[in-house]
Amino acid sequence: MSKKYHIQNSPFIVPTTDGKVIEEHFGQATDGNKNISIAHMIAPAGWSEPYQTPEFDEYTYIIRGKKQFIIDGEIIILEAGQSIKIEKHTRVQYSNPFVEACEYMAICTPAFSMDLVNREAE
Repeated sequence: MSKKYHIQNSPFIVPTTDGKVIEEHFGQATDGNKNISIAHMIAPAGWSEPYQTPEFDEYTYIIRGKKQFIIDGEIIILEAGQSIKIEKHTRVQYSNPFVEACEYMAICTPAFSMDLVNREAE
């Protein structure tokens, strides 16, 4: 009888150059799943990334700290305990312009892929 569950003991640590910690627990890099990715993230104080227009829905839940989103020109700041869904094909910029690191979970459907994120040149 095959198991109907999968425990992920060691997430894939995505290499970064900006100090952000990305631990993918499920998704293309860990179990080859193209339908969903689930990642634990820590964005350091002062972190930001370029605008992007992803081809996936992204759900974010803030565990601690704050994270800034610029969505179609509107600035939104989420704090611990808050969450957001950003629909695919929405232009968004993520950052942490605050003094404390932001820890959060991100879920993407379909799974996150650099081929689907459509980041703009800085």
